[in-house]
Amino acid sequence: MSSTDPANSSDGELDFSTDYEMGQDNIRPLGLDIHNPVFLISSLLIIAFVLLALANQEASATFFGWLRPWLTSTFDWFLVLSVNAITLFCLALIILPVGSVRIGGKDAKPDYTYPGWIAMLFAAGIGIGLLFFGVLEPVYYNFAEGGAAQPLGIDASQPGNEYIGVVGTIHHWGLEAWAVYAAVGLSLAIFCYNLGLPLTLRSAFYPILGERVWGWWGHIIDTLAVFSTLFGLTTSLGLGAQQVAAGLNEIVGIEPSNTVTVMLIIGITAIALGSVLLGMDKGVKRLSEINMIMAVVLFFFVLFVTGVVTGITRYFGVMADYIVTLPALSNPFGREDESFFHGWTTFYWAWWIAWSPFVGMFIARISRGRTVREFILCVLIAPTAVCALWMSTFGGAAIDMINAGGAEGVTATVVDSYAPEGALFGFLRELPLYGLVAPISLVLIVIFFVTSSDSGSLVIDTITAGGKMDAPVVQRVFWCTLEGLVAIALLLGGGLSALQGAAVSTGIPFTLVVLMMCYCLWLALKSERSKF
Repeated sequence: MSSTDPANSSDGELDFSTDYEMGQDNIRPLGLDIHNPVFLISSLLIIAFVLLALANQEASATFFGWLRPWLTSTFDWFLVLSVNAITLFCLALIILPVGSVRIGGKDAKPDYTYPGWIAMLFAAGIGIGLLFFGVLEPVYYNFAEGGAAQPLGIDASQPGNEYIGVVGTIHHWGLEAWAVYAAVGLSLAIFCYNLGLPLTLRSAFYPILGERVWGWWGHIIDTLAVFSTLFGLTTSLGLGAQQVAAGLNEIVGIEPSNTVTVMLIIGITAIALGSVLLGMDKGVKRLSEINMIMAVVLFFFVLFVTGVVTGITRYFGVMADYIVTLPALSNPFGREDESFFHGWTTFYWAWWIAWSPFVGMFIARISRGRTVREFILCVLIAPTAVCALWMSTFGGAAIDMINAGGAEGVTATVVDSYAPEGALFGFLRELPLYGLVAPISLVLIVIFFVTSSDSGSLVIDTITAGGKMDAPVVQRVFWCTLEGLVAIALLLGGGLSALQGAAVSTGIPFTLVVLMMCYCLWLALKSERSKF
């Protein structure tokens, strides 16, 4: 069947069959296997962006310095309401009958064990963020800007409000962030493994576009996904490079500078290229598992030296506060906490949406054999609980230290002057065995950097190869290299504000794409459920 309307069928049920063959629009110059025109348009525009940003660094810094606050203050209501809707949709899938649909069909078996699957999910979905923001964000909300950054304007100096900064941080790294990833990942997985369409963003729109999805409508969707993924990812890579530079200064005394940061991006991108050449199982999977082990060891070290009972008590307290304040935190109207809401929340929602093609496609690739209910629970609920535990342990302990008159290094980098890349090391300096723990943390940041770059190049390559998951490895090498170049261009052309502005500028238009994906996913799940 080759209908332009997939709803046309003799029995009234949805029909997703198509004559399209994966890779039929690909061209193969010099042994490559690239989708025409998605690869050419995406790569040429991104290369042009890199050259312009490097050639006009002052103008780039001015532009991106204006862009991010304008976008987050203008589209705040749209971003927040959209993420709220996506979250409610994902929660509904857990309890509705369609939750029993299995990715890949009713007889599909998981490709990875639970430990391997969850390790890769965390390495891709969280990346460098936990290490960069785990201390920075809770402390900033509690103490910076003379209290103006406190969530909902709640006074952190009042008894019972000591950890409001942690609550605000969990809001950004919890349920709603992972709902965006879950919605995109599940859409891609169902349309690929259950309905036989290419693993690319355009496939999720077949229910409403029909065969038109293989034409220019699909080209636009996939090209936007490439830009969204690349700029969302390079924001993380840029933050990671800055944090590694701060760590080198702490450990070996190398002064941070643009030159040092650029050299770090080049060096770590080279390591990521090695992981690319090793492939999924030997590269990403192995590094992700090493990453998880090191992260767990660091977490338990911090938990034990800062007090297990205190840490666990704090965790359950902030989780209760998070649940109670979630409706107010998710309301976009009448907000008076502008620094928190516009400076952080709306940026985060745009950043998560920009990241969603990357994380969504990656977790789709590794989630065959899981039921929809199992997928949502593992991708949504478990990471929220773990992220909250990390933020509560690191950020909460830092808050306790500051309230007790200590943690001068954290105060210096977060409150007195804003040098966020140094917050983690300022915190670790307050703990025992700093000479051992700091280098381990630095290695952990580097591995997160590598797995994010490797995973991101895999995803972008799949999109620009028309959904092919076995395209020539040289194409992943190309995208991995280009990610590093974009991160360098943004850092030199405006630093942190440029990185964040680029992510927001692609995340906002991609929000419409994610909302439509949820609708198409619902149609597909109902169709799959009817086959039982």
